[in-house]
Amino acid sequence: MTSKERVLNAVARRPVDRLPIQTYLTPEMEQRLMDHFGVAAPEQLLDILGVDLRGVNPPYVAPLPPLPPGSDLVDEWGVGYMMFDHGHGGAYPEPNHLALARITTMEDFEAYPWPSPDGFDYDQVPALCDAVADYAVCAGHAGMPDIVNGVGRGRGMEQVLLDIMSEDPVGVAIIDRRCDFHYEFAARTLDAAKGKVDILCIGEDTGNQRGPMFDPEVFDRFFRPRIQRYIDLAHDFGCKAMMHSCGSTRALQPRFIAMGLDILDAVQPEPAGMDPEEVKAAFGDRLTYCGMISTQKTLPFGSVEECRAEARHRLALFADGGYIFSPAHCIQANTPLENVLAVYEEALRLAPGALSRG
Repeated sequence: MTSKERVLNAVARRPVDRLPIQTYLTPEMEQRLMDHFGVAAPEQLLDILGVDLRGVNPPYVAPLPPLPPGSDLVDEWGVGYMMFDHGHGGAYPEPNHLALARITTMEDFEAYPWPSPDGFDYDQVPALCDAVADYAVCAGHAGMPDIVNGVGRGRGMEQVLLDIMSEDPVGVAIIDRRCDFHYEFAARTLDAAKGKVDILCIGEDTGNQRGPMFDPEVFDRFFRPRIQRYIDLAHDFGCKAMMHSCGSTRALQPRFIAMGLDILDAVQPEPAGMDPEEVKAAFGDRLTYCGMISTQKTLPFGSVEECRAEARHRLALFADGGYIFSPAHCIQANTPLENVLAVYEEALRLAPGALSRG
């Protein structure tokens, strides 16, 4: 069975030789694993871990905006970032130049140098798809439209939340510019792929540790129509739609199902209402889950046997499909390597220690 067949069969709840596998790694953890296995390319690491999905996106070829003073990086929106060492063995880019916060009027909005979907080389998409044709080919990413986080990085989290709740015309215009940009990017990518993409990936963190980020009425009014068009786009091109959402999404999952979402990604087992057995019983016949291997507790702080037990539980719980085995988020740099290897040994049905030997 190819990886593509394995993923699509699992989503359709048809028989598979084993459940499909995904991984999310910080750069530091990726390098630790590559060093452990003695490989030089991330693709080699994915093969060793049995990962069944591959991302394909056209490269961004347009010039980036000028690097803001005091920033280490800049994105296509003009937002500057500094690399922040969080003290646990790695660094993250954190926004320190909030370019979109300077937009306070519609005149500012019209004058801003917005990026264009023309900035990507879509001609490369077919060849990129062909290179990974045996895998489940995924276009897009968790950063689209990513309204709260994506706009928040350039405008400030508090401001974007105020924009959403008050439907401030300037704030909504910025949000819709981002949504339209990524929608056009996705549409042109799928069109260029000519049917070679299996899954369109999108993202919006709709939950926190205690429940939904917003009242369901706010989700219906503001978020649902903006996300729905991406799900419809995926289906128009014959793809599955997969949405990343951290936090407690239990109260929103009936809405996701009604919207036609196929796969809910980055499912965390710790937030309120997200017990794997409960969500599987409630929605597992209509929604495929990706994640559920704890990156908040078990992987970083559990024993090897606790990690194995959690992996076995998830694999047994979803033996009939509707699941992609994966960490719930990026595995952090200070996670014990033996814990990471243990869960992938379980997913691959390998003997304990098989991956530990490198």
